[in-house]
Amino acid sequence: MAEKTTALKQAFSEALLTVTNMEELEKIRVEYLGKKGLVTELMQEMKYLSPEEKKVFGQAVNVLKNEVNDAITQKREELKQKEIELENSRMPVFDLSMPPVLDRGSYHPITLVQRQCEEVFRSMGFAIEDYSEIVTDYECFEALNIPKNHPARDMQDTYYLDNGQLLKSHTSAAQNAIYKKYKDALYNEGKPINAIFPGRCFRNEATDACHENTFFQMEGVMVDKNISISNLIFFMKTMLSEVFQKDIKVRLRPGFFPFVEPGFELDISCLICGGEGCPSCKHSGWLELCPCGMIHPEVLKAGGIDPEEYTGFAFGLGLTRLAMMKYGVKDIRDLNSGSLKSLAQFTDDK
Repeated sequence: MAEKTTALKQAFSEALLTVTNMEELEKIRVEYLGKKGLVTELMQEMKYLSPEEKKVFGQAVNVLKNEVNDAITQKREELKQKEIELENSRMPVFDLSMPPVLDRGSYHPITLVQRQCEEVFRSMGFAIEDYSEIVTDYECFEALNIPKNHPARDMQDTYYLDNGQLLKSHTSAAQNAIYKKYKDALYNEGKPINAIFPGRCFRNEATDACHENTFFQMEGVMVDKNISISNLIFFMKTMLSEVFQKDIKVRLRPGFFPFVEPGFELDISCLICGGEGCPSCKHSGWLELCPCGMIHPEVLKAGGIDPEEYTGFAFGLGLTRLAMMKYGVKDIRDLNSGSLKSLAQFTDDK
C-alpha cells in the first residue's frame, strides 16, 4: 500500500508543476482532495486491511493529505503574488519627479476615464447626458427625497449662492430632469430609461490626500419593469472589467442614501494588493467606489413615474477615485493642481 501513496504523491507533484493560474489550481485541489478525490479514495481501501495495516496505511494517507494541502496553499500564495506583480506592471507609473513635457498637450486622467466609461455604457444602450453645475434646492435635494431640514443635507456641505441656487453637491441632482425627459418614451414606446450623466460636483471639504472640494462623478440610472439589484451588479461589473481590462470582484454593503431603497455601498477588490490588504485599502482588501441602490418610490413619483409599475437602480460612480486607482495617483489634489509636471505624464494615453 505504501507504493500507492508514493505514486500518488509523485503524480500530484508533477501535476502541480503544470499549474499556471487559480482555475487550474482549483481543479487540482478537487481532483486530489475533493469528496471523490484521489487522496480521499485511498481511505476507502482501508476496509480491506487488517487492524495493523489500517494504522500504518492511515498514517501514510494523512501525511500525504497534509503534504498535498500544504503544497496547494503554497502554490496559491505564489500565484497571488504573480497576479499582483502583473497588475502592478500594467499600471501606469505616476511619478512626480518626471520633468514636464511641454511640447504638446495631453488629456486629463479624469477625462480619459470618463470617456472610457461613456464608451462602455454607450455600447450597452445608455444615453450620455450633461447637466448644469448650478441647480436648485429642489433638484439637488427635495426631488431626491431629502426635504428641508433633513439631516442628510448636513453630509453634503453645500455651497449656496446668493440667489438661493447652489453648486450641485452630487450628480444625482440631474435625476429628476432625466426621468421627466424620457418618461414619455418609457410609457408610450416601452423604452427603458438608460442614462448616465457625468459632471463636476462641489462640497465644502477640508482637503487632504483623499478629499477635494471639487471632484467628478458619473450618475447612472436604469428604469423599466422588473429591474433588480442583479441588473445593477451586472452593469457595474461589466464597466469595471472593461476599464481595468480584467475581471473585477465587487461586493455590496448596506448604506443609507435617501434617494434609494434599499441602498448600498459598492466596493471593489483592491487592485494594489489583490485583496490581501494594504495601506491603500486600509488593510481591508476592498476599496469603496460608489453609492447605489434601487431608486426610492418617492424619487420616481417626483419624476412622473409610477413606482407600482416601474422600478430602477441608480449609482453615483466616483470618476476621480476611479482615475486615481487606474493610474496609481495617491493624492487627489494632484488632479486639480494644474501642474504640467504631473499631468503631462498622460500625453501618450489619448
